[in-house]
This record gives sequence, structure tokens and C-alpha cells, in this order.
Amino acid sequence: MAAFTRARELGADGVELDARRSADDVVVVHHDPTARRVGLLAGQPFAALRAARPDIPTLDEALDACAGLTVNVELKNLPGQRDYDPGERLAGLVADTLARRGHRDDTLVSSFNLDTLDRFRALDPTPTGFLTLRGFDPLTALALAAERGHRALHPDVRGLDTRPAAVVVDAAHQAGLAVHVWTVNRRATIVTLAAAGVDAVITDVPDVARAALGRDDAPLS
Repeated sequence: MAAFTRARELGADGVELDARRSADDVVVVHHDPTARRVGLLAGQPFAALRAARPDIPTLDEALDACAGLTVNVELKNLPGQRDYDPGERLAGLVADTLARRGHRDDTLVSSFNLDTLDRFRALDPTPTGFLTLRGFDPLTALALAAERGHRALHPDVRGLDTRPAAVVVDAAHQAGLAVHVWTVNRRATIVTLAAAGVDAVITDVPDVARAALGRDDAPLS
């Protein structure tokens, strides 16, 4: 939560966060399937998680803290991880959360798992983005995302080593998809991607990104 507040102070347009579930189907925000003093998040009821790790917020708490910012909610449901659920409960839980909140939050939902993303899209109108790793050809990923009705491609910045960013952006925009590149921390790379027309960069250093884009007048601190 402190990081979300700091991102706002540094002038970020939005935040990216990772959604997982507790054993009793509360959506919580945490990158890994396990946490210190807790173990497997999906193996513990939320009350136990809150008692052991009060710093791990629920999705509702995170969205409240990020009011006015765009929030990229990544659905963490990956085969091979200990909390993988082929029944795709997480997609339904996040859809329920956004619907209960009246879709008042500015959200985008992303995932590396296309099945998870497809399930969410079938349940909720929130725009969706397909996350890809370095070895996944971005044009192949773009075709898959477009075929399945998703609204954005989220390639690893290192995955653009084999394809000029401008080529990927042009193909995506022709297909009606946005391109949001992660994780971009080098000023020169941010400038290059902006010139190529990407729609957003996901970064650990929003103040550096703003300066690189000529938008460094707005951070609050």
C-alpha cells in the first residue's frame, strides 16, 4: 500500500498489482503464491492471513488506495505454481469484485494465462491484456490476443529485441489493440518506446519515466 501511495506521489498514471486468492476466496494482492509467516496464500483463510501479515491488502483495499489511478490487475493463476486452479476461481472472484464496486475503478485485467484471461473476459466487460515473456514472439502473441478478443498486448521489453517496437505497435493498432510494455526502467528505452508509439510503459521508476517523456513537472514530491 505504501508503494501505491508513493507511485501516486511520483506522478504515475497508474499501478500494476498481482491478485491471488485466500482459501476462503478473498482476493488479496501479492506477487508470489507464498508469503513469509503465512506459507501458501491459497491454503489459509483470510483471517489468518490478516493476522499474520496485515500488510497484505485485499483487492478492495488496493483499489480504494488507488482511486483516480489506472489499476492493472494481474490475475496470478499459472500452471506449475502451488496455487494453480484449473477451475479459474480467481477470474470469477475478480469479476465479482469489480462488479460489486460498480465498475467505478479505472481497471485493466491482465494475465500470462490465456485461459484465465478468457474466463475473465467471458464474465466481465473490463478490458483485458495478454502478458508475454521474453521468448514469446510479440506478433504471434498479438494474433492470439486479437483472436480471443483481448484489448491489449503486454510484452516483456526484452521480447522486443527480435521485433522492432514500431512494427509491433503498428500491427497492434491496426488490430485495435494497445501495447503496454513491461518492465521498462532505462530512460533511453522509455524514449525509444515512446517514439515507437507504445501506449504505456510499466516501470519501477515513474519519476524517471516522466522525466524521459518530458512530463517531470507534475510529481508531488
